[in-house]
Amino acid sequence: MEETTEARFPATLAIDYPERALNRLTTFFRLFMIIPIGVILALVSSATFQSHSQTYVIGAGGIVFAATVLMLLFRRKYPRWWFDWNVELTKFSLRVSTYLALLRDEYPSTDEEQAVHMVIPYPDASRELSRWLPLVKWLLAIPHLILLALLAIATVFCVLAAWFAILFTGRFPRGLFDFVVGVLRWWLRVMAYAFLLTTDRYPPFSLRP
Repeated sequence: MEETTEARFPATLAIDYPERALNRLTTFFRLFMIIPIGVILALVSSATFQSHSQTYVIGAGGIVFAATVLMLLFRRKYPRWWFDWNVELTKFSLRVSTYLALLRDEYPSTDEEQAVHMVIPYPDASRELSRWLPLVKWLLAIPHLILLALLAIATVFCVLAAWFAILFTGRFPRGLFDFVVGVLRWWLRVMAYAFLLTTDRYPPFSLRP
């Protein structure tokens, strides 16, 4: 029986497979094409620089993690605007990652969904989230982080193979595409659990939806 939407992990990701030939030129120069939007992502992810004894913050604050831990611990509350910021920043990061990984050739938007469909439900913190678990979620997630580090190495080789395939055929091989999307999906689930703190459900060790 097919898994129902209610039974799925409360962080989902789907990326549309391109049903047309991908742009060979932008694929060839992708590492250069990504620079402008990469700078924007860095700026909204707490970019800093240091000169002698002075540290300058030139960006936004990135994911609101430590403050959310404290709010859950003392108030059992997850402010909606913190949640919205965390989710939108994660979506933006995924669009940039999708472009860098050659999965799509539309230039990443700062606000439009495009072909990257990510959903994380807003939690009822007082009923659905533990007061104490956020203190140790990062520790409980270590097995996932180790596996994701290994999968990241495999992903680099998959993207490199896809780079050659796109240059010669214009297509990202479907098996490699599904693997890379699966790794991003796994990463998102771990993020939702350990760092976005939107669920107490432990992430599955799986690439599948």
